[in-house]
Amino acid sequence: MIIETRAYARAGLLGNPSDGFFGKTISVSVRNFGTSISLYESPELHIEPQPQDSSTFKSVYHLRDSVSMLGYNGGIPLIKAGIKKFAEYCEQNGIRLPNRNFTVRYRSSIPRQVGMSGSSAIVVALFRALIQFYKVEIPLEHLPQLVLNSETEELGIAAGLQDRVIQCYEGCVYMNFDKELIEKQGYGEYERLNPALLPKLYVAYNTHLSKVSGKVHSDVRARFDRGEAEVKDVLNQIAQRAAEGRAALLEGRPDDLHDLINQNFDLRCQIYNVSESNKQLIAAARSCGASAKFAGSGGTIIGTYRDDDMLNRLFVELKKHNARVVKPFVV
Repeated sequence: MIIETRAYARAGLLGNPSDGFFGKTISVSVRNFGTSISLYESPELHIEPQPQDSSTFKSVYHLRDSVSMLGYNGGIPLIKAGIKKFAEYCEQNGIRLPNRNFTVRYRSSIPRQVGMSGSSAIVVALFRALIQFYKVEIPLEHLPQLVLNSETEELGIAAGLQDRVIQCYEGCVYMNFDKELIEKQGYGEYERLNPALLPKLYVAYNTHLSKVSGKVHSDVRARFDRGEAEVKDVLNQIAQRAAEGRAALLEGRPDDLHDLINQNFDLRCQIYNVSESNKQLIAAARSCGASAKFAGSGGTIIGTYRDDDMLNRLFVELKKHNARVVKPFVV
């Protein structure tokens, strides 16, 4: 029997990047793009490489373009790290795994390195497949931390919990990563919000603006760890925008998200170096009357729009910046 599992792209709606700093966020899963894992029993444990895992290239320019789009490692290190963490979790919790091996392969339609969490989607889908294959129960609230540890502890990727929470829970989720709460119970407060409460949303991405998020966050992380007052204050203000957004949605004021989203990005610019090309993408969206902020660490933006006329203007204007606009499918 072949086990098939999926995990979807995500977009940070409000609060990011405070999730990596004990803040608050609201995120949505974007089912327009996804990663699938196929896993079936086999005599030996085998990870099937995909084209992006190849070490053979047509030229130095082919290698350059491949690394720019897909990163250096492809998905195999993520698969290995996830399997290792799964095995360690089972051992630490007294779960004895049967003597069964498997072959695993992954496929992904998530644009890489543009802030839609393609890497963590691979690990989330993998954990879902391993849970089914070995008939293991892992509490949902603990799963995001396991996925995060697979990336941070095993591969040295700088990341936060937000991506893994929304990809595990799906839909629309408000998250509170209060430090004392996480230290006490091992996870934050994760509240599902009805996607029907959301205003009209668009997502636009440009793969030419891709970045590795760990590099983007490294300087702010160091400043935060040093206790710089400006960084802590701005991150607290960004987290507050998520709390205000949650209240607006629950109280039937979805239009309030327009200003909150814009403020989120403007605050981010106070402590992060944002490239001119990314700023131009934001400005182009706002010139149409839409709100706009990063969905992650750059390359993809998310915002609200008023009506179909504004959405059509977004299609036209953002195409000038090599960006594709989609209406996120959130359920």
